[in-house]
Amino acid sequence: MVYVTRRERFNAAHRLFKAEWSEEKNYEIFGKCSNPNWHGHNYELFVTVKGKVNPETGFVVNLKELSNLIKEHIISKVDHKNLNTEVDFLQGRMMSTEVIAKAFWQQLEHHVKLLGAQLHCVKITETENNYVEYYGD
Repeated sequence: MVYVTRRERFNAAHRLFKAEWSEEKNYEIFGKCSNPNWHGHNYELFVTVKGKVNPETGFVVNLKELSNLIKEHIISKVDHKNLNTEVDFLQGRMMSTEVIAKAFWQQLEHHVKLLGAQLHCVKITETENNYVEYYGD
C-alpha cells in the first residue's frame, strides 16, 4: 500500500459558539474564538489517499486529478468564506477544526474512490501550533 498526500490552502472565517449559551459562557468555553465578529485562519488542508501503484502510470492517483477534486468539492466552497454562514455542507454544525475535518472527509470519500484510491486521512492545520487529523470512522 502506498500513501500519497496533496496539500491545498484556503482562508476562512468562523466562530465557535453555541446559540443557546450566553455570550459569557461561550467566552468561558471558547475564549476569543467565540468573538461575535468572527475570526479567521490561513488553513492548510492535507488529503492523504492510499492504494496500489498502477504499473502503467506509476501513480496511486494522478495528483493533478486529486488536486482538482479537492478544489472542486472543498476549496471552491470554503476559500474566503464564513464557514458558519456560507458553506452549505457545514450548516448547523459546530465549526471546530475537528468537525470541519470530518465534514471534508464526507465530501471527499466517494470522489476519491472514483479515482481508484481510498481516502486515508484529512489533516487540517489551523495555526502553526494546532492541527487535526481524521482517519474516518
